[in-house]
Amino acid sequence: MAVGRRVDPFDNFNFKVEIDGIVRAAFQQCTGFDSTIDVIEHREGGENTTPRKLPGLTKYSNISLKWGITDDMELYQWHRDAVLGRLSRRNGSIVLLDREGNERARWNFFNAWPAKYDGPDLNAEGNDVAIETLELAHEGVERVRS
Repeated sequence: MAVGRRVDPFDNFNFKVEIDGIVRAAFQQCTGFDSTIDVIEHREGGENTTPRKLPGLTKYSNISLKWGITDDMELYQWHRDAVLGRLSRRNGSIVLLDREGNERARWNFFNAWPAKYDGPDLNAEGNDVAIETLELAHEGVERVRS
């Protein structure tokens, strides 16, 4: 009996984020690159038992980026510019890498802008890394073959 080739899933800890004009090497966490299609229920005349289900608007969650705070202010400045009315939309990608650093999967997002910034929680009794968070509103995300 022939046995198929083993295909292991990719690890989730080796990734990078590329944003037009912003170079950032490391993130602790990246979440929210998902989409949902609203369901519209419609009843047709004469059929009272089961409504038809139609696709509605597609909605995208904000992408949340978390990283250890350093002297690098590039992402914060992008947010600050938006606060001051100088909104700059940018495209970007979330790239999943294998253990050798080769690209294995890519999600492209479009027309993103910084919707929320969250500074680190500070605690004099703690010993954790201080984490900044930036949420990006965007107008679409798609997975492309690597």
